Amino acid sequence: MNQELIFKIKRICFDENYHPSDSTRITTNFANLARGTNRQQNLRNTLKMIDNRFNNLAHWDNASEDRYSVELEIISVEMSLGSGSSEAAFPLIEMLNTSILDKKTNKRINGIVGNNFSSYVRDYDFSILLPSFNVDRPQFSIPEDFGDLHGKLFKQFVCSNTYKHHFSKPPVICISVSTSKTYQRTLNQHPVLGVEYQQSELSPTDHYFAKMGMQVRFFMPHNGVAPLAYYFYGDLLGDYTNLELISTISTMETFQKIYRPEIYNANSAAGRLYRPSLKYQDYSSTQIVYDREERSQLAVNQGKFAQENFITPYKNVLDRWAAECAH
Repeated sequence: MNQELIFKIKRICFDENYHPSDSTRITTNFANLARGTNRQQNLRNTLKMIDNRFNNLAHWDNASEDRYSVELEIISVEMSLGSGSSEAAFPLIEMLNTSILDKKTNKRINGIVGNNFSSYVRDYDFSILLPSFNVDRPQFSIPEDFGDLHGKLFKQFVCSNTYKHHFSKPPVICISVSTSKTYQRTLNQHPVLGVEYQQSELSPTDHYFAKMGMQVRFFMPHNGVAPLAYYFYGDLLGDYTNLELISTISTMETFQKIYRPEIYNANSAAGRLYRPSLKYQDYSSTQIVYDREERSQLAVNQGKFAQENFITPYKNVLDRWAAECAH
């Protein structure tokens, strides 16, 4: 009989008073921003950028561009192996959930869950497993089963009663485009997502998200300077309202302006053919303190944590579960 996976969701408000808990992955954008002497100003400025961008895109019936405010929750997902297990729950993933406050009607509108995506198992796959696999190989390659376990765990969570109890729609994850690929502008244009770009070929990240059951499309919103990558189930353009999509754009474009200003805060917009680069120098700083170097180093540490506390001790159980899951 297949091993039962039990999921538990914790919600933490992400506002200017947010303090990361000891269990929060500090490689996540929001936790990195919330540390140090400038933490509260960092958070205040970030949230203001998100609100400004939201109102800029949701401009109808919003002449003064101050009608809406975006509220964010950190969604932390823990997983345990069966209700009878005596083992502590493992921190599986973290995402952001958006909601929209309409100050004109004083109503709160559901946004989209997903947005920023963090995972201990993904840190293990990319920061521990992949480098180890390529140690003595003359050419970089990826194992055939790379991302299989992570993908099955994520799909199990999205299909779980726990997920369905908390969220009415599937997640949408929005991240940066790949610096190793070229993007070509198409004639397709969405009123909110903006102009669509197509990629020259799938990236390792695209393949990884495909193992999670998600497809990808790339759009550059109005007044944006680079396309964003959207990973989703179903129909991205048909399944979500304009305000839901704007909540994701405003949130994740803001994070990317802070995290990758060379791409998302560049002083010129992507052209017909676009190759993103972190070496690009003509960009503006957001004046928000963010330690990009520390973030990449911590991914290795947290990959080791996953290896020592989840992958290695539960290998037999996880292998058996994944094999049964395939059937």
